[in-house]
Amino acid sequence: MKRRAFLKNSTVFTLPAFLGGFDMAAMPSSLMATLINGDSDKVLVLIDLNGGNDGLNTFVPLDAYANLANARPNVILPESSILDMTDTIGLHPEMTGVKNMFDNSNLTLIQGVGYPNQNRSHFRSSDIWNTGSKADEYKPTGWMGRYLDDSFPGYPSDFPTTDCPDPFAVTMGKSISGTCQGMDSNFSLAIINTDDIGGLDTGVEVPQSNDCYGAEMDFLVETFKKSNAYADRVVAAADAGGSNPNLYPDTTLANQLKTVAQLISGGLQTKIYVLKLSGFDTHSDQVVDGNPTQGWHANLVKTLSDAIYAFQEDLKLQGLEDRVIGCTFSEFGRKIISNAGIGTDHGSAAPMMVFGSCINPGVIGDNPQIGTDVDSDEGVAMQYDFKWVFGSILMDWFDVSEDKVKTLLSDDFQHLPIVGSCDSTSTEEIDKILDSKAFPNPFDRRFTLSFSILKKENVRIDLYDVMGKMVRNISNKIFTSGEHNVLVEANSLSAGVYFARIQAGNGVKTLRVVKH
Repeated sequence: MKRRAFLKNSTVFTLPAFLGGFDMAAMPSSLMATLINGDSDKVLVLIDLNGGNDGLNTFVPLDAYANLANARPNVILPESSILDMTDTIGLHPEMTGVKNMFDNSNLTLIQGVGYPNQNRSHFRSSDIWNTGSKADEYKPTGWMGRYLDDSFPGYPSDFPTTDCPDPFAVTMGKSISGTCQGMDSNFSLAIINTDDIGGLDTGVEVPQSNDCYGAEMDFLVETFKKSNAYADRVVAAADAGGSNPNLYPDTTLANQLKTVAQLISGGLQTKIYVLKLSGFDTHSDQVVDGNPTQGWHANLVKTLSDAIYAFQEDLKLQGLEDRVIGCTFSEFGRKIISNAGIGTDHGSAAPMMVFGSCINPGVIGDNPQIGTDVDSDEGVAMQYDFKWVFGSILMDWFDVSEDKVKTLLSDDFQHLPIVGSCDSTSTEEIDKILDSKAFPNPFDRRFTLSFSILKKENVRIDLYDVMGKMVRNISNKIFTSGEHNVLVEANSLSAGVYFARIQAGNGVKTLRVVKH
């Protein structure tokens, strides 16, 4: 490997801004035991579907197909082309790899993931997902960065060390991930070129002048040293690691995942890898006119599906499958109604995939509800807060306590049974709200929410509009087990579509209601 090529091929300057001193003294060996979950070698791979993926043309709600076809006639997939996933969920025909993963019990689909008071701006919504914040709060750190800050005081000035020689996170691409942004610096190393990872010569060091110029030069030299130390470890792992290149298609995402498998196989202790597949902002030409099975979105979901399937198969062949889980996310979904440009516009919630051999395979959540008359601004309603998904992965994959998760992400966090044993064959049952319904529906001045719960539980009921904004909190109190009816006075509401979200523990139900 050519060390001098590092500056061109790897973004060393996207390493953390090394603030403070540069004491390279090794930290106590006990610190290594805090690395995510002690001596475990578990790895998390995050894949950002940047731009806002159209979940309705990715995982098609077959039980609402007629209404969906009426709402988006120029982009809807022909029913005969859709791959069967379950009795009520179909897959885009280009996603054969994901179908294989689901059939092999290597996939969990989580429906309707978003956050309250959805912001449909790319920049702001991405910031919310990366920082793990609420819609009305602004955090300077990423949700993973906060955890790493808590676990590794003294970063970056005290690292790398003998006990912690490797980058804590790796971003495959040109820029570091906001997910890993800590208070003083970012914990991730960005790698651009997947075939040539090198180092940077610092040259012969000469004494620096005792002034601002000398201080800046010292800063650069020490930054290069730290970059070289991490680069040496990455290169060594890449040289030692293996993969099964014949499994992977020749796409950027597949090649990046192949490199991730190689680095894991080569012994790199990095726990978090962040990748991005861009292009999901499909306002126009989402499909080929007259052939919705082809086009821009079809190419994207095929790229994703083929790449993660190859990655999973590679891990299996190398005996690494019990060490790695992956997760896809997108800043928002698309509107239910398509537009005149043969595309879809910014929406609300979207599905997430978690894949691997150590997950509870199956489906969490209900299919999106599609009405006969869809509002022009209507998106898929939120069922699960994305912070529940990330927090549950932290708890069950990285052994983070629930109290710590609530501190890092959200005090209203609810655990979801996403991660399971490595020989799991079916999704663990989530506490469900049974027989939930709203009547009359449509309504004029008021409606009743009827639901049943299995045990005494705090029940929160919120009403959202078609944009994903919370209109009103209806209830947030303890209910006993059994059947309940809650009357919702809605005389002050404008006519239109609303969503009543009922939450009891980790069980949720989102009901579409219409006011005349």
